Amino acid sequence: MKKDGHIRVKEAWVLFFLLGVVMLNYPFLHIFNKGYLILGIPMLVLYFMIGWPFSIFIIFLFAKTTRDNGPPHSQFDKRKGPGSE
Repeated sequence: MKKDGHIRVKEAWVLFFLLGVVMLNYPFLHIFNKGYLILGIPMLVLYFMIGWPFSIFIIFLFAKTTRDNGPPHSQFDKRKGPGSE
């Protein structure tokens, strides 16, 4: 079962990467690259100023959650050297 959880964590990281690629790809950028201004700021700039920190925050929460109760990343704890038990 530990392997299954580790595979799901890897799949989630791949999903976050792909979502980031999609968010920075032409169709999404074209949606927000209009002449509209919101509070005097172009929509594309707002998209970057809000979307980028939001995605970083979501990844931070995911990393914090998986570190607290997720599967171990390696067989050795990084705080302990190999052979110390």
